[in-house]
Amino acid sequence: MLDFAIFAVTFVIILVVAVLYLYPSSRRASGIPGLNPTDEKDGNLQDIVDRGSLHEFLVGLHQEFGSVASFWFGGRPVVSLGSVNQLRQHINPNHTTDSFETILKSLLGYQSGMGGGTNESVIRKKVYESAINNMLKNNFSVMLKVVEELVGKWKSFPETQHTPLGAHLLGLAMKTVTQLALGERFRDDVAVISFRKNHDAIWSEIGKGYLDGSLEKSSSRKAHYEKALSEMESVLLSVAKERKPQRTQTVFIDTLLQSSLTERQIVEDCMVFTLAGCVITANLCIWALHFLSTSEEVQDKLYQEMEDVLGSEPVSLDKIPQLKYCQQVLNETVRTAKLTPVAARLQELEGKVDQHVIPKETLVIYALGVVLQDSDTWSIPYRFDPDRFEEESAKKSFCLLGFSGSQTCPELRFAYTVATVLLSTLVRQLKLHKLEGQVMEVRSELVSTPKDETWITVSRRH
Repeated sequence: MLDFAIFAVTFVIILVVAVLYLYPSSRRASGIPGLNPTDEKDGNLQDIVDRGSLHEFLVGLHQEFGSVASFWFGGRPVVSLGSVNQLRQHINPNHTTDSFETILKSLLGYQSGMGGGTNESVIRKKVYESAINNMLKNNFSVMLKVVEELVGKWKSFPETQHTPLGAHLLGLAMKTVTQLALGERFRDDVAVISFRKNHDAIWSEIGKGYLDGSLEKSSSRKAHYEKALSEMESVLLSVAKERKPQRTQTVFIDTLLQSSLTERQIVEDCMVFTLAGCVITANLCIWALHFLSTSEEVQDKLYQEMEDVLGSEPVSLDKIPQLKYCQQVLNETVRTAKLTPVAARLQELEGKVDQHVIPKETLVIYALGVVLQDSDTWSIPYRFDPDRFEEESAKKSFCLLGFSGSQTCPELRFAYTVATVLLSTLVRQLKLHKLEGQVMEVRSELVSTPKDETWITVSRRH
């Protein structure tokens, strides 16, 4: 089965940076239709910059050359797959290497591993996923409390007040992730604010300076980034030392501490989860509430499901699987927003898609943003329509792309849980209303984010 589990390898520069260092160069022409390099040194890098994002570049590439197309990054050929059928054919035999972990850790300067190959990688992955599962089971009430505090705050607003989704939901994500991952220390807002400062400084540079080398060219930016990274690591190490004596596996870091991971590996895994978990959770929630604000019908249908399944009781972890329409709403949010528009793999062995041979060590891009709005797969693809996921074909395509089912990455599963708690609490108490004249523009980077702050108004449901 195709391994599309990794949501966050969505920016080709990050992957290429690691590939260039980790793997030998491959300069064999693929023979696949596509662009010739516009620059001998940089390949089609300037073309990507000119289009504004890798996603927009891939949209144009596939419009011109079809669902299997090629371009160049430096001296390396890159193949992009832009339809469900082609993605289904592409089988990467490496099912143990986690692309997100490999690339993000490489970018952060993390190179430690288990040291023993495939078995240790599998063990480490299982520990990571077990840590998230234990964290959710043991701290669901904490998540519910944070959500209820936010909804209570919104209920106190006058109906004419404009509510900034980005500011509020990033705060929600930060509080949830830090308390569930790192424990009681982050019940203090001062600790969360300090964490957020460093988080923002690190995340803003991931991928940002790798198109034009601007991070390396700016000593002040690089110093700011390195200081934030060092401070964040110090906090994570401090939390690890603080919680190591306890034997219960209550929060994320506790499970890691009870495993065979080294202290350094624990810090790295906590960094990966807290960085990615905050951003993907916040943006899934932002987009979900934005789309809900545009459709009273969807809100009412979601409200009715909550009433039927939950009654007057708060949502619980065991009830979440019964909220089928809520799952459809979140699936459609991911699809319509192109939440993670690109993933990638290295072609470790020679492969074939249609009649095209993909040479060994070719970088293969999964143009998920193109596929998620392909009219051959999705009817009226630009319309937000959760009902489309009642169809079995839609469910299968979504699962194939790695956004649902057993192949979904742990961070995205976590984000779905937080978003479900938010929706189940919010729509039973409030109605969401869009602001007339607000234009939503997307910034497609590691995670698709609204380019500007997103505003809504709220009113009481009863």
